[in-house]
Amino acid sequence: MRGVKSSTAPLASAFLASRPVQWCGSSLRGLALASVVANIGIIVTGAAVRLTKSGLGCPTWPRCTDESYVSTPEMGINGAIEFGNRLLTFVLVAIAVACFLGALARRRRSLVKLSVAVALGIPGQGVIGGITVLTNLNPWVVGLHFILSVALIAGAFALWRRVDEGDGDPVLLVPAPLRQLARVTTAASLAVIAAGVVVTGSGPHSGDQGAKRNNLDPQQVAQIHADLVFLLIGLTVALWFALRAVNAPAAALRAAAVLFWVEMGQGVIGFVQYFTHLPVLLVAAHMLGSGLVWVATLSVLWSLRSRPAVAAEPAPAVTPAQAAVDPVPTA
Repeated sequence: MRGVKSSTAPLASAFLASRPVQWCGSSLRGLALASVVANIGIIVTGAAVRLTKSGLGCPTWPRCTDESYVSTPEMGINGAIEFGNRLLTFVLVAIAVACFLGALARRRRSLVKLSVAVALGIPGQGVIGGITVLTNLNPWVVGLHFILSVALIAGAFALWRRVDEGDGDPVLLVPAPLRQLARVTTAASLAVIAAGVVVTGSGPHSGDQGAKRNNLDPQQVAQIHADLVFLLIGLTVALWFALRAVNAPAAALRAAAVLFWVEMGQGVIGFVQYFTHLPVLLVAAHMLGSGLVWVATLSVLWSLRSRPAVAAEPAPAVTPAQAAVDPVPTA
């Protein structure tokens, strides 16, 4: 085993020193941000599939038809839209691989773990997407597809922010009650997103004319969703005032303010789309807004602490007695 390790070590070192890997390392922050953007983008493209009734444009999985992996001209625009959305998975994979190589080049275990977590979530998305098609767009499976996107956004966001941080113990910037309030706000944000998924499953935009709905009353679940939105906005306002009262860092105040305004914009879109009977463009904008609200929520959490670099351990002091005993190396 020692011989194997010694023979592979130079290969690993040469690989990490190669120009593509070094480029990924120097570009890791931008690659991680691209992962955040791409995972939000796939929410929007998934909405486009649903809103254009293209959910079963490719009626099977992993093939697009029983005979072909790609859409055919006979399948029309719906097949092209669904197949195009499937192709975006390869974009996510390419970005995830680049992030993993960049994390290896940085030689930081924390970054490697985060990049692996994001990368492993992508095939999971593909499998859930396949189950979605094979179950004829079951609304609960479609919702799970969306929730996994939310988790992937969180992982990609963490990777993006950790690139510029150290691996030391977190330094807490605000008192414990405010950190707890921020966690409650995050939980409310997740609850709003989850309720939105349920509302979507009860509405008219199923992705295909024959797709099932979750058989819940759209007005009732929309009211629950709206109530949670009001709760989230109230918590955000309370958090901003509390941060200001304790003279929290400017970044924390700014993050809370951004979250509030993103929530307000998302709320306006939500109410307008509801009272205008869910026009597809507003529904797509609302889907984009959900991703932006989640990123803004994560930004608040990240603004409440910092992580310094790990301090180098000081060299052990040499006593006069040791100096007298230890041999002095000769040139």
